[in-house]
Amino acid sequence: MTIKISGHTTPLAVLGHPIGHTLSPVMHNAAIDALGMDAIYLAFDVAPERLMPVLDAMRDMGFAGVNLTVPLKEVAFKNLAKLDESAARLGAVNTVALNADPPTGYNTDGIGFLEAQREAFGSPVEGLSVLVLGTGGAGRAVAITCATAGARAVALSDLEPARSEAVRAEIGKLGAECDTQIVQAEPDTWLEAARAADLVIQATPVGLKRTDRSILPPDAFRKGQRVFDLVYMYPETAFMKTARQAGARTANGLGMLLHQGARALSIWTGAEPPVAVMRATLEQAVYKE
Repeated sequence: MTIKISGHTTPLAVLGHPIGHTLSPVMHNAAIDALGMDAIYLAFDVAPERLMPVLDAMRDMGFAGVNLTVPLKEVAFKNLAKLDESAARLGAVNTVALNADPPTGYNTDGIGFLEAQREAFGSPVEGLSVLVLGTGGAGRAVAITCATAGARAVALSDLEPARSEAVRAEIGKLGAECDTQIVQAEPDTWLEAARAADLVIQATPVGLKRTDRSILPPDAFRKGQRVFDLVYMYPETAFMKTARQAGARTANGLGMLLHQGARALSIWTGAEPPVAVMRATLEQAVYKE
């Protein structure tokens, strides 16, 4: 892949704090090359308190759009003047169209998760009991998406209980026919809730470092259970390994990254995203070892 930059090149980017773990530039620049676009996708470390001034400056500089990751999704949600229905419903923004007037916030995490989950396990979340560990930006989006996509029950847990309470309230407002419970963030309570769930979703930052240990012990899992870790930089996190050794089926967040990114690209450009190219590039980056 050869990147050519000119005075006409359209910049795109992902913003986060930290941002060193991101694979979005790898995926999007491969897509840009495949589409023959005069564009480039970059990554910038932006502290939460600087996000809105940075977005204003990026728009002035000609950026067409950005993706947002931890901890910026909720900051954008609270401060952007215009939100797409997807962001308004999920309470977080992971994609901003800076080429819109006014700049518009979207959330592509939900659709990305549903497609990745279906690919990984062969069927949708409809009828499943789901446990979501971590209800921040991505966890919130995934929890609400599961509830509105037909999950039978959704259990929520976070070290900050107010986050889970807010998600539960939002699910109630949306009228989803789903039993929603709050689970205390304690070892014994997590273990019991995990074993009872058909699908366990790990949405905390634990696992971003290779040295991170699983937040659940082996006896929290069971044979045939689905376990989805939103962390995508490694083929198998400690959380996934622990679950797999207990007989569960596991998936990392690479598929979610792929499908949310493909949707973001279509929002910015109107082009049909080259999903096969994006997938191959991500898999090469993660599974090359």
